Amino acid sequence: MTEAAYPALRIIFAGTPEFAATALQALLGSRHQVVAVYTQPDRPAGRGRKLTPSAVKRVAEAALIPVLQPQTLKDSQVQQQLAAFQADVMVVAAYGLILPAAVLLMPRYGCLNIHASLLPRWRGAAPIQRAILAGDAESGITIMQMDVGLDTGAMIRLSATPITAGESAAQLHDRLAQIGAEEIVAVLNELAVTHGLTATAQDEAAACYAQKLVKQEATIHWQQQSSYLARQVAAFNPWPVAQTGLGEKVVRVWQAEAVAHAITPSLPPGTVIFADRHAIHVACGEGVLALKQLQLPGGKPLSAGEFLNAHSLDGAQFVTP
Repeated sequence: MTEAAYPALRIIFAGTPEFAATALQALLGSRHQVVAVYTQPDRPAGRGRKLTPSAVKRVAEAALIPVLQPQTLKDSQVQQQLAAFQADVMVVAAYGLILPAAVLLMPRYGCLNIHASLLPRWRGAAPIQRAILAGDAESGITIMQMDVGLDTGAMIRLSATPITAGESAAQLHDRLAQIGAEEIVAVLNELAVTHGLTATAQDEAAACYAQKLVKQEATIHWQQQSSYLARQVAAFNPWPVAQTGLGEKVVRVWQAEAVAHAITPSLPPGTVIFADRHAIHVACGEGVLALKQLQLPGGKPLSAGEFLNAHSLDGAQFVTP
């Protein structure tokens, strides 16, 4: 059956960041009808702290879709307004607000969530970064029937993808966003025909939580293994960005790689072993970390070669700021 032959579903979409905007774009290009979009209220952003609309709001307004930005969905008037759209299904992706039980039951087929992990692994706020930091071999997308728990609903569809060596959270995010967009359209196409979806309960014994990121986690402690530090750099790109001290300055590390040396030097962790235009090699508690892209305060990210052109590292030592 071609997509044009699928019956059209009435969809309410709820999401906020770029990850969700990718899914919304796919839904707008599908057979189905997005009747309303819910997103977080505009937030201050940039140096001027100007109120800025979310990525989802920008997409919705460009498509002339009604946009609603309530502070909460627990208010009875907000719920009445949502019910008035008479949606067949509500699609949720990184929305940022809790959906009360009453809202979960409003659409004809309930609420479906696009989650950026292979549930039940990495429930919660930062599944992409936690998967990289933990050294997981793969990540993926789960389309889930939402319930009142935190990412605890039954799983409708899972799509796995490998995490490649050195892949940053930014790169994996973009790949998963596209997979999620494709998967939710496929699930809705199936729902439109079958009027019901098969879902599998999650294994609670295998569940783990992807705790929200905090800036302090981005501090590099050179006593740790180089393999872990390389994952730390990748996981915290683009936010909060791994950082280390160099003299009195704080250096942000955007790209790094754990490398093998024929002879592991017995130098204090943080000591620069040698540096060239390709990388700055730094001794760790175990192994060596090659820094490939760095940034000084007020500057732009520089390759190792560009950094060395402006800053001598002879006898230098990186420290925990």
